[in-house]
Amino acid sequence: MRELFGYLDEPAFPPRYNIAPSQPVPVVIREGGERRFLLVRWGLVPSWAKEMPQSLLINARAETVAEKPSFRGAFRHRRALMPADGFYEWKAEGRGPKQPYFIRRRDGAPFAMAALWEHWMDPHGSELDTCAVVTAEANATLMPIHHRMPVILPEKDWGLWLDPAATEKELLALLRPAPDDLLEAIPVSTRINRAANDDPSLIERSEVAAEAPEKPRTRRTADVRQMGLF
Repeated sequence: MRELFGYLDEPAFPPRYNIAPSQPVPVVIREGGERRFLLVRWGLVPSWAKEMPQSLLINARAETVAEKPSFRGAFRHRRALMPADGFYEWKAEGRGPKQPYFIRRRDGAPFAMAALWEHWMDPHGSELDTCAVVTAEANATLMPIHHRMPVILPEKDWGLWLDPAATEKELLALLRPAPDDLLEAIPVSTRINRAANDDPSLIERSEVAAEAPEKPRTRRTADVRQMGLF
């Protein structure tokens, strides 16, 4: 990831297979003319907010990102790349549980989602870095599952997205659905619905109809892979 995205830092960020909103996520930003790795909370808090919003702003719609007060400042000045090699989406299957899908590139390569980030300080002086993913209408691959998808930026556009001198017209032109042949959707286990589950088996093919009910836990166990944010 460091070689691909060209950031200077050497963070010890472990592999993650189930990142939920409000948890730490990696982003790449441009600072001082160089790319930097930053660990932020998924759920953007506008810099001007007087208190923590009650609802998490995890997504920013491409169609309104330049105008909405919650996102326009970050869109103009604090854009980021969110590295990943996949994401999840859910599809309703009759009356049963929704079928989760793992969405990845057909070649399995990592990619970058367009993101916005903010630096926020509460009234007591505590500081927090947060982010949101920019979304667009789904392409033909994702449309049968969900009507929206994250904006996936081609590598050739990473520099422009991070460029502080980029114009609004140039930036908005980047916010489009991914090519129809870029991604594939793999059905996976409903174990993904529990944030405490975080292991490689979550991205293995699994049909909901073939799953056995998960046994209830008898006690709560700590997830040692989850890094603290605060």
